[in-house]
Amino acid sequence: MESNSQDASPLMMEGMWWGTLGSVRPFPNFRPERDVAILHAALEKKDVSTVVGILTNRNNAQRQSLARVYKSVSQKELYVSLKKVLSGDLQSLILGLMMMPEQFEAHRLRKAMEGAGTDEDTLLEVLCTRTPQQISDITASYSQEFKRDLEKDLMSETSGDFSRLIEALLKKENGTGIIDQDTASLSEELKNKKPAADVWIRILTTRHPDHLRMVFLSAVLDELEFESGQTVEEALESHFKGLQSGDLRKGLKTLVRCVQNQPLLLAQRIQTMKAAVVQGVMVSHCEEDLLRVRVAFLQSTGASLYTALQKQFKGELLQGFLAVCRAED
Repeated sequence: MESNSQDASPLMMEGMWWGTLGSVRPFPNFRPERDVAILHAALEKKDVSTVVGILTNRNNAQRQSLARVYKSVSQKELYVSLKKVLSGDLQSLILGLMMMPEQFEAHRLRKAMEGAGTDEDTLLEVLCTRTPQQISDITASYSQEFKRDLEKDLMSETSGDFSRLIEALLKKENGTGIIDQDTASLSEELKNKKPAADVWIRILTTRHPDHLRMVFLSAVLDELEFESGQTVEEALESHFKGLQSGDLRKGLKTLVRCVQNQPLLLAQRIQTMKAAVVQGVMVSHCEEDLLRVRVAFLQSTGASLYTALQKQFKGELLQGFLAVCRAED
């Protein structure tokens, strides 16, 4: 894993997916040479707590700087030294934090396609929650990391309408449309006895999320939900239930949930409390919108994410998760 990032001011990180609602923020008075000296000593002593403490308390741009300085001082790659000292889920967490954001997502997609089965939930999470520009960056990183074509790999792992949905997500746009026309198209399609997935795929993958939120709040769909007692998700589930594969239903519902409340979608992913899923969401969103995810987690479960993590995990991995989560809500 090699970093190709450029030096950046903590407040001006061109290309970084930085947002003010992240839990991990630039470390004030950052001094990479000092950090590297502490890291080097900690790695020599196998002092995992110190290593985790530093790397989870620096933002991505600062971690990339640490990797460069570490190499210049020790003639070693930092990630190689980390792999020797860390293991298991904690190693995955810290090495994930050391990657560039698009690189991390590329690795998540590759892992989701490896092995006997395909992890559709992770594929959908990444592709549905990312902007067109981010997906373009992920696609380029995937090619660089694995010398493979992301679209070809995804097409080989999927089939039918679900494959068409995945392909559309890879090429999605934040375009505009006419709210009344899109609302009428979706409502009319829901009345068809034979579902037409292409209508939903086209609208859901070529419109800006703000436009789609207005569509879902519009009078026609409000009338549909009032008359049938169904939400948009439930209407989709009922409409496409005749299909043999549930992947398309899952994909369309994930897109709708992402448009309506993305933090809740991510919070529900974390509720599985599977280490790999928790790690994936938290690393992906810790500098972007994890504070929103924390709020959604609290609202949907009645418990803070910080407390829930303490009940599920322990030891050094828990230390890492809590450092990324940052605080109690």
